[in-house]
Amino acid sequence: MQVSTDRGRFAERELHGVDDAGNDERVVIWIERRAGAVWAVGRAVNPHHRTDSAPRRDDYIFEGYELEDALVCANTALEDDLTVSEADGHGERLRPFTREELLKPLERWFFGRSA
Repeated sequence: MQVSTDRGRFAERELHGVDDAGNDERVVIWIERRAGAVWAVGRAVNPHHRTDSAPRRDDYIFEGYELEDALVCANTALEDDLTVSEADGHGERLRPFTREELLKPLERWFFGRSA
Protein backbone atom coordinates (compact mmCIF):
# COMPACT_ATOMS: atom_id res chain seq x y z
CA MET A 1 0.00 0.00 0.00
CA GLN A 2 1.41 3.34 -1.05
CA VAL A 3 1.29 6.04 1.60
CA SER A 4 1.23 9.58 0.32
CA THR A 5 3.64 12.04 1.87
CA ASP A 6 1.79 15.14 0.78
CA ARG A 7 -0.15 17.11 3.39
CA GLY A 8 1.23 14.94 6.20
CA ARG A 9 -0.73 11.86 5.13
CA PHE A 10 0.45 9.04 7.36
CA ALA A 11 -1.78 6.11 6.38
CA GLU A 12 -4.14 5.32 3.56
CA ARG A 13 -6.51 2.56 2.44
CA GLU A 14 -8.11 2.19 -0.98
CA LEU A 15 -11.08 -0.02 -1.67
CA HIS A 16 -13.21 -0.71 -4.69
CA GLY A 17 -16.92 -0.96 -5.18
CA VAL A 18 -19.80 -0.07 -7.44
CA ASP A 19 -21.78 3.17 -7.42
CA ASP A 20 -25.57 3.47 -7.69
CA ALA A 21 -25.36 3.44 -11.49
CA GLY A 22 -23.32 0.23 -11.53
CA ASN A 23 -20.02 1.91 -12.39
CA ASP A 24 -16.78 0.99 -10.70
CA GLU A 25 -15.78 3.33 -7.91
CA ARG A 26 -12.70 3.79 -5.79
CA VAL A 27 -12.88 4.98 -2.18
CA VAL A 28 -9.79 6.31 -0.44
CA ILE A 29 -9.68 6.76 3.34
CA TRP A 30 -6.66 8.35 4.99
CA ILE A 31 -5.30 9.72 8.23
CA GLU A 32 -3.13 12.80 8.18
CA ARG A 33 -1.36 14.96 10.71
CA ARG A 34 -1.65 18.72 10.52
CA ALA A 35 0.14 21.59 12.13
CA GLY A 36 -1.03 22.34 15.64
CA ALA A 37 -1.14 18.66 16.64
CA VAL A 38 -4.38 18.04 14.74
CA TRP A 39 -5.29 14.65 13.31
CA ALA A 40 -7.61 14.53 10.31
CA VAL A 41 -9.41 11.65 8.63
CA GLY A 42 -10.47 11.99 5.04
CA ARG A 43 -12.64 9.94 2.74
CA ALA A 44 -12.88 10.60 -0.99
CA VAL A 45 -14.81 8.78 -3.69
CA ASN A 46 -13.10 8.52 -7.07
CA PRO A 47 -10.41 11.11 -6.35
CA HIS A 48 -8.59 9.95 -9.49
CA HIS A 49 -11.34 11.59 -11.57
CA ARG A 50 -10.72 15.02 -10.07
CA THR A 51 -8.72 17.71 -11.83
CA ASP A 52 -7.10 18.78 -8.56
CA SER A 53 -5.41 16.20 -6.33
CA ALA A 54 -5.88 18.26 -3.16
CA PRO A 55 -8.60 17.00 -0.81
CA ARG A 56 -11.78 19.05 -0.67
CA ARG A 57 -13.04 20.49 2.58
CA ASP A 58 -16.03 18.15 2.55
CA ASP A 59 -13.75 15.09 2.17
CA TYR A 60 -12.86 15.37 5.85
CA ILE A 61 -14.92 13.31 8.28
CA PHE A 62 -12.87 14.01 11.41
CA GLU A 63 -10.52 16.66 12.77
CA GLY A 64 -9.28 16.63 16.34
CA TYR A 65 -6.41 16.28 18.76
CA GLU A 66 -6.80 12.66 19.87
CA LEU A 67 -5.13 9.93 17.83
CA GLU A 68 -7.48 7.30 19.25
CA ASP A 69 -10.52 9.30 18.07
CA ALA A 70 -9.01 9.55 14.58
CA LEU A 71 -8.40 5.79 14.53
CA VAL A 72 -11.97 5.04 15.60
CA CYS A 73 -13.37 7.35 12.93
CA ALA A 74 -11.11 6.01 10.16
CA ASN A 75 -11.76 2.37 11.04
CA THR A 76 -15.51 2.92 11.30
CA ALA A 77 -15.56 4.50 7.83
CA LEU A 78 -13.36 1.71 6.48
CA GLU A 79 -15.56 -1.02 7.94
CA ASP A 80 -18.73 0.64 6.64
CA ASP A 81 -17.29 0.95 3.13
CA LEU A 82 -15.99 -2.62 3.19
CA THR A 83 -19.45 -3.86 4.19
CA VAL A 84 -21.04 -2.02 1.25
CA SER A 85 -18.29 -3.17 -1.10
CA GLU A 86 -18.75 -6.77 -0.01
CA ALA A 87 -22.50 -6.54 -0.64
CA ASP A 88 -21.66 -5.29 -4.14
CA GLY A 89 -19.60 -8.41 -4.81
CA HIS A 90 -16.12 -7.11 -3.96
CA GLY A 91 -14.57 -9.27 -1.26
CA GLU A 92 -11.60 -7.08 -0.41
CA ARG A 93 -9.77 -7.60 2.84
CA LEU A 94 -8.01 -4.52 4.15
CA ARG A 95 -6.34 -4.26 7.51
CA PRO A 96 -7.62 -1.67 9.94
CA PHE A 97 -5.64 1.46 10.70
CA THR A 98 -3.42 0.97 13.75
CA ARG A 99 -1.71 3.23 16.23
CA GLU A 100 1.63 1.56 15.53
CA GLU A 101 1.56 2.33 11.81
CA LEU A 102 0.99 6.02 12.60
CA LEU A 103 3.65 6.35 15.29
CA LYS A 104 6.62 5.74 12.97
CA PRO A 105 5.74 8.48 10.48
CA LEU A 106 4.74 10.72 13.40
CA GLU A 107 8.21 10.35 14.89
CA ARG A 108 9.81 11.09 11.50
CA TRP A 109 7.49 14.08 11.03
CA PHE A 110 8.09 15.38 14.54
CA PHE A 111 11.86 14.92 14.67
CA GLY A 112 12.76 15.08 10.97
CA ARG A 113 9.88 17.25 9.69
CA SER A 114 9.09 14.80 6.91
CA ALA A 115 6.43 12.10 6.71
